[in-house]
Amino acid sequence: MSTDAFILSNARIFTPHDQGVPLRGAKSASVREYRELLVEEGRVAELSESGFKGRNIPRLDCGGALVTPGLVDPHTHAVYGGSRENELPLKLAGADYMEIHRAGGGIASTVRATRAANSESLLEKAKNDLKEMQRLGVTTVEIKSGYGLDFETEIKTLEIIRSLQESMDMNIVSTFMGAHSIPEEYKGNTAGYIEFQIKEIMPKIADMGLAEFCDVFCEEGVFSIEETREIFKAARKLGFKLKIHADEIVSLGGAELAAEMKLTSADHLMAVSDAGIQALSAPGAPVAVLLPGTSFYLRQNYAPARRMLDSGVAVALASDYNPGSCPSLNMQFILNLAYLYLRMRPEEILSAATLNAAYAVDRAKRVGSLDVGKDADFVIWNADNLEYPLYRFGQNLVKSVYRQGRKII
Repeated sequence: MSTDAFILSNARIFTPHDQGVPLRGAKSASVREYRELLVEEGRVAELSESGFKGRNIPRLDCGGALVTPGLVDPHTHAVYGGSRENELPLKLAGADYMEIHRAGGGIASTVRATRAANSESLLEKAKNDLKEMQRLGVTTVEIKSGYGLDFETEIKTLEIIRSLQESMDMNIVSTFMGAHSIPEEYKGNTAGYIEFQIKEIMPKIADMGLAEFCDVFCEEGVFSIEETREIFKAARKLGFKLKIHADEIVSLGGAELAAEMKLTSADHLMAVSDAGIQALSAPGAPVAVLLPGTSFYLRQNYAPARRMLDSGVAVALASDYNPGSCPSLNMQFILNLAYLYLRMRPEEILSAATLNAAYAVDRAKRVGSLDVGKDADFVIWNADNLEYPLYRFGQNLVKSVYRQGRKII
């Protein structure tokens, strides 16, 4: 079928609508249903609740299937070397994430493997993972660096992400996360490592245009609030947009910092305080990106999504795909967890995994909803209602995936 123009017909098309800002609180449930969608030159041209009559345009009959915008995964660590299945027995024996981290496992283990791996193997592994994400309905994904923590490997990782942007039929967002941990060579010298990032790595990355965002793991035992603020001030001067790993394990005040500095998103938030929720509920506050797969795998508390939504926070969902705390890239499973454990409603989940997720990576002008003029990125599901993919788990319910009006799966 030509992608110049066609009508997606006999479908149950569910989409949030972009109002120019992330959908907050009750507005997240503002999802409308359509019967037909007109695609022209890779973009959404028109939607109809009753169907287009008398149009001499090729039609793609969906047989009554559910259609949604392509899923957006706004938080992944998809370029890394090695794996960490050896840590699972430690977790089952009672060791928590930070105990493994302090003992030289965790992020440090992946840093050693990523530094040792060549670019070709890292690129091939990441390509295979992104292809699997596509099969699961993801059309836009964010990828962070942060498993190098030295000049050479951070640049290598970001160059791999650029290669993925050029070779994959996906919308890929690049984030620099040199402040993911303190590398072994800077142990006991956090100030020296921050200075190294600010003066040597970040200016080079900015000059090369290798990353759009800068992210920091603001957590007890990693980077403090003031250290995070220092990194962000320098990053903003260099032109980076800002994201934060906030209040994941300890209620440190990362959400409040994110709101104060007007970051694009605050991610994790399992331990967010009441003050943090209040800060994120203000108009213009960052999107709260929740990562229930991490809570599931680490057997920790889930972020208080229901309280956030009822307070007027803009909530998004992401996989947090990484080798240590969430070795799953399956966004469909994330939607299951949001339904079962975050107590989110189906329409809220759809908005969180599409439009709000697009806002969390500053891509909402082009993706995240099936609004007129946006890219025709959509998923046709092996389902006929919005609840069914949230109810079923452990299988891929995607029938086909379209990117800019072209079938890619």
